[in-house]
Amino acid sequence: QVQLAESGGALVQPGGSLRLSCAASGRFFSINAMGWYRQAPGKQRDMVATITSGGSTNYADSVKGRFTISRDNAKNTVYLQMNNLKQEDTAVYYCNADAWVNGLLTRGHWGQGTQVTVSS
Repeated sequence: QVQLAESGGALVQPGGSLRLSCAASGRFFSINAMGWYRQAPGKQRDMVATITSGGSTNYADSVKGRFTISRDNAKNTVYLQMNNLKQEDTAVYYCNADAWVNGLLTRGHWGQGTQVTVSS
């Protein structure tokens, strides 16, 4: 019912920047909250940033001041601008969204992930 497609992952040097995108498609009335999570090898999946439909944002302490989450509601797309990247930002980044489907708020829709590697 809800498909999320991430793009923008790449290999980048420390101090560099990347912009991730995630577009939602499928049969839903509207997208509610959206967010980015990441999972490094051997570690759990952690929240990076979230944004409500109204634009309120929340960030993990480790990315505050370096990452910015934004969204385009008309395109059902969420973005993650990542600046001053560090090696510890290396992970698979996953998009997450809640969506209104048939009058119900459905949670926990995930994309397939996009790899971000920060290395010199």
